[in-house]
Amino acid sequence: MKLVLASSNPGKLREIGALLAPFAAVVSQEELGVADAEEPHATFLENALAKARHASRAAGLPALADDSGLCVEALGGEPGVHSAYYAGREGSREERDARNNNRILSNLNENRKAYYCCVLVLVRHPDDPRPLVAEGLWRGEIARASRGHNGFGYDPLFFIPSLQKTAAEPAPEHKNRIRHRGIALQKVLGLLNDQA
Repeated sequence: MKLVLASSNPGKLREIGALLAPFAAVVSQEELGVADAEEPHATFLENALAKARHASRAAGLPALADDSGLCVEALGGEPGVHSAYYAGREGSREERDARNNNRILSNLNENRKAYYCCVLVLVRHPDDPRPLVAEGLWRGEIARASRGHNGFGYDPLFFIPSLQKTAAEPAPEHKNRIRHRGIALQKVLGLLNDQA
């Protein structure tokens, strides 16, 4: 199967591309000249569905889209769907990531519980009436300082108690199987197998 990945985020492209390699030929929307879709919705599901339909329509291929983010208990679930731009839209991705992490740290109290949420949507065509939908959650807490270089976004702050590491410390091949996106992707692959 060949499909378009509805993302221009290089971290997501590496992660999803590596996990899907045995099952599908993945091409990024950027390679096909497809612009990012708008993400005006209040839920991960609505944003992922909008991105998948947009990429499928523009590329003429099945499309896989994810919407994901960090949800912090003490912040009422923020940054949630606004994770990428929690501290503003200015600057490079690395500059935004640094500002986002600083904002999280400055807004937290003693309750540091958090989870990553990923909703993946696969559409076979733009008007697919039965998109495949899967959710993955990865629970942890916010560290007191950034650690590690094997991640992006909030990974250097997202501490996994069972590993005693942040999400930016383990090797990518190990982390990608246990994180929210990997969990959701395994569910999507299961749904595809059920329909085969």
